[in-house]
Order: sequence, then C-alpha cells, then structure tokens
Amino acid sequence: MTVETGAFFMRDRRRHPPALSPSYKTSVARSPRLPLLSLGSTMSEITGPVFGHGDLGPLDNDLIRNFASTGDPVGERIIVHGRVVDERGRGVPHTLLEVWQANAGGRYRHRNDRHLAPIDPNFGGCGRCLTDETGAYAFRTVKPGAYPWRNGANDWRPAHIHISVFGTGFAQRLITQMYFEGDPLIARCPIVQTLPDPAAIEALVAPLDMNAAVPFDSLAYRFDIVLRGRRSTFFENRPEGN
Repeated sequence: MTVETGAFFMRDRRRHPPALSPSYKTSVARSPRLPLLSLGSTMSEITGPVFGHGDLGPLDNDLIRNFASTGDPVGERIIVHGRVVDERGRGVPHTLLEVWQANAGGRYRHRNDRHLAPIDPNFGGCGRCLTDETGAYAFRTVKPGAYPWRNGANDWRPAHIHISVFGTGFAQRLITQMYFEGDPLIARCPIVQTLPDPAAIEALVAPLDMNAAVPFDSLAYRFDIVLRGRRSTFFENRPEGN
C-alpha cells in the first residue's frame, strides 16, 4: 500500500469572522473575553454514537413530500445538490447531511418563531441524505423566504438553508448556511457580513444550475461543501473546519 503525501494545507484565518462583531448584536454578549482553551475529543466522542445508514427513509431527502398530508407545500420548488469534498477536491462518501429551513413565507415550524407568516401544514422544513461514492448529494424542497429578526430596527435574514455535515459520530458535526445567488439581502445581512473575505461569502452562495433543473417542475442550485484547507466552507460552529 502506498501512502499519498503532499503539501500541508494551511488554514486561511483571514476568512474567519471576529468573535466580536458589534453589527451582529448577539455577538457582543457571546464573544469570549479570555483566551480560548482547546479541549481534545474523548474516544467516545470520536467513535460514537453513530448513525445507521439503514435508518434513512425513502422521502428523507424530499422536503416537498416528507411532511405533506393534504397536498404539496406552497412555494417555489427547487433542487439543491452538490458534493462534499476534502481539501484536495476528493469526494467524501457516505456522509450524513441534515438540512433545516423556513417555509416559503420565511417561518420555521418551531414554537418560538413568532413571524407573521403562516405555518404551512404540508411543510416540515427538515430532511437528511447521504453522499454517494463520489461525495455527491441532492435533496428537493421549496425555496425558503426571507424573514425579519430582532438585530436592528429593520434587519432581515436572506433566504437560506442550514446544513449539518456529520463525521463518523454525532459529536463530529459541522454546521453552515447556504444562500441563493442574486439575493440582495446577502450584502445587507449583519451575520453574513461578519466574514471579512468576500471569497468566503461567495463560497456560501449557491449558483443557479439550469443543467440540473427539472423542466416545468423545479429550478436547481449547486452547493459544494469543502471540509478543510484554505478554501474550506465557513462552519459557524467550528470556524477552523474539521
């Protein structure tokens, strides 16, 4: 067996937002005041609990149908697809992705969401899927709506989908957000604008992909997730990546 060797991919920390970003109001209270401590993972965190691939249902990656009871949910039907890759662009197979989002009106199915938009009775807003042998994934959903949040007098979150990528155990979890090409609210969002590097923001924006669209049914957006290296996708719960 030969072991592949190559250059070490140094993280580009200039892509990471500062912990204290006053325009993002809640970071003022949450940002640390003392140097951070690095805590190593225990063996139980590394090895488990694990996810059984047989636990996936046939509709888990179809948010249009996996909660519907009386008809399809309201909204623009879309397909989100892409690949999960490492720092060398190699696909990461059999990786669990979980997604959750607001409905087409910009409201989450959560008791704490008091947005004026109505709850869609046929939309649960969450799903999951596994990458294939090449690291590819896909799910079907409706495009989420923008919604106001209590950061400033008139701040709105751009349309986005939350994505979790799991490693070999549930404790190995990376979380990011995917935005949509052409959304003018991206440049106005205090959360997005905490990223100092425009290229890091661009990596969170999914371009329209007409080649993967279904005629007269669904538009498509492509979102690739890079786990490590200089071009790593920004992960909000672990900025340095895996």
